[in-house]
Amino acid sequence: MLFIKWHCFAGPVLAAASKKCSRLLLAVTAGAVALGPVSTALATNYYDLVAQGYRWATVDGPYASPAKDDLRQILKGYSEDKELELVEQLRVYYLVPGTIVQVVQTDAASGMSQIRINGIARDLWTLSKFLSRRPVVDPYGVVETPPQSAGPPASDSRIAESFDTIGITALGH
Repeated sequence: MLFIKWHCFAGPVLAAASKKCSRLLLAVTAGAVALGPVSTALATNYYDLVAQGYRWATVDGPYASPAKDDLRQILKGYSEDKELELVEQLRVYYLVPGTIVQVVQTDAASGMSQIRINGIARDLWTLSKFLSRRPVVDPYGVVETPPQSAGPPASDSRIAESFDTIGITALGH
């Protein structure tokens, strides 16, 4: 009501500008209405990801390992020298909050889950309590989703061995 009263006093110049603004507003609204269903269709259904075994890491540190014993060792406490040694030998890997992983199996007795991470050729173990069923924002402010191409399958041990050899060579060992 206030706008109508103001418009009456503004005169013909503002009335013409008002028409342009109305057209622009109509175009923007129509665009938003047209794109709304598309953006909804592209939205990730996190419940489906959880049902497929995906989880998000909640910890920051060397809390993933190919061997349960190495994970237990790192969880008991460690010196920086020991951590560096385990990392150089590719016996522990860092988890970063928000990293999406896929749970391969769970060992309820030990409280550990075997996980698959994009870019790492072999499956790793971590504590199940370090994984969330709810999406966690990564350091870039993004909720990770599974990539379409996850690189080499973790089940191919020949690829895992070749990556490990390359990694050790690159570190000068």
